[in-house]
Amino acid sequence: MNEQKASDTVDVREFHPRARAALADPQIRQNFRSAMDGLMGKRRTAFEGWDLEALRTLGASVRQNALAHLPDLLEQLEARLTANGIRVHWALDGDEACRIVTDICRARDAHSVIKGKSMVSEEMHLNHHLEQHGIDALESDLGEYLVQLAGETPSHIIMPAIHKNTGEISELMHDRTGTERSTDVEYLTASARQQLREKFMNADVGISGVNFAVAETGTLCLVENEGNGRMTTTVPPCHIAVTGIEKVVPTLADMSALLALLTRSATGQHITTYFNMISGPRRGEELDGPEEVHVVLVDNGRSGIYQDDELIDTLRCIRCGACMNHCPVYTRVGGHAYGTTYPGPIGKILMPHLIGLDEGRHLPSASSLCGACGEVCPVKIPIPDLLVRLRRESVDGDRLHPSVVRGHGAKRSTAEALAWKTWQWVHAHPAAYRLGTAAASHLRALQPDRLGAWTQYRSAPKLAARTLHQQVKDRRS
Repeated sequence: MNEQKASDTVDVREFHPRARAALADPQIRQNFRSAMDGLMGKRRTAFEGWDLEALRTLGASVRQNALAHLPDLLEQLEARLTANGIRVHWALDGDEACRIVTDICRARDAHSVIKGKSMVSEEMHLNHHLEQHGIDALESDLGEYLVQLAGETPSHIIMPAIHKNTGEISELMHDRTGTERSTDVEYLTASARQQLREKFMNADVGISGVNFAVAETGTLCLVENEGNGRMTTTVPPCHIAVTGIEKVVPTLADMSALLALLTRSATGQHITTYFNMISGPRRGEELDGPEEVHVVLVDNGRSGIYQDDELIDTLRCIRCGACMNHCPVYTRVGGHAYGTTYPGPIGKILMPHLIGLDEGRHLPSASSLCGACGEVCPVKIPIPDLLVRLRRESVDGDRLHPSVVRGHGAKRSTAEALAWKTWQWVHAHPAAYRLGTAAASHLRALQPDRLGAWTQYRSAPKLAARTLHQQVKDRRS
């Protein structure tokens, strides 16, 4: 199966046909099954000897505290960043964030951009926007680089090319860059490194994401394994960091607890190879670092989530991907089946806020509600509860109490609502109930074998020849 191309228009409402196509592709299923089994095993090993529940409780408390004081922390962060020589920009949505980044690039007469891994930039569709304005944007994270070569979007928030095996990667690099076909991972990695190194040296601007932004010190923290993030933020003369407004934490001590959870939950590592702390542009006699550093703080629907006492838990996410790795739906259909920037369980509760339930109405229902995502979330986001909440909102017809989620009630069916109203009325009137059940029993031969999606994998239950009341009455007599 060919995964979704980045240049295509993706209809989120086509989740079900894409999921069926993925289930019918044995290669996709094998790739994900192998990768997810390995990640789940590494996570278990990484937490051996730790009181995991205590650490998760600490992580949840840190995130809850940060969100409780988010407005004040954002003001403190802006003040500290500015004092450190970093220019701060605020973006209401993805379009405004793209314009800000483009204006910074134009002010420097930039024609080429090298990018570190950033899901917020994917959310903004930044690469497409820059290319429309004549600015070449190249991904430097190996996984992002591969999906960019393939013209695809990331299928996982931590491992963008996890849907591809070594053979597929070798063929892709051979076709797009002329690399020799090989199953030697070290050779393929070295080839990609060589291709990217010149781009780092010649890029006019480097763009990165942010894992944590520390309000106390005005420090931007980036977690990575390849060194491409460090190259992106130090080699080009200008560095632009884009981040969601929820990534702020009060202190460095708070950040350390989240770091311990992030690395172990994401890749099963005690610590990643590189942990970058950026507190300003190059100063005085320093030999490396950019001349300018900019931070773009992106809202894009987050302040709407913040207004809801229950849905605000969505903003706790530290983007570790553990919920995806343990999700029985995601591990079988892959990330591209969702058709959204954020796939899997976290995507099913986050994307309805970003695109609206009118577009993402099927996302909350793309779950078995097994609870695995909630059990492994390092900051204890109650994902199953939020999925149930969004399912209810997608069919809720209460227009007098509008939701903070755009598209509230988009999945509501007039016929279904009428059916439930009828059911309610019948069960509230004993005479009508007795008449209805008796009629159903007598007409049971007319019952269809297919009852919608329920009978796609199940046999339809058959009505009894006599109602329960009739059977009890017969026994008594």
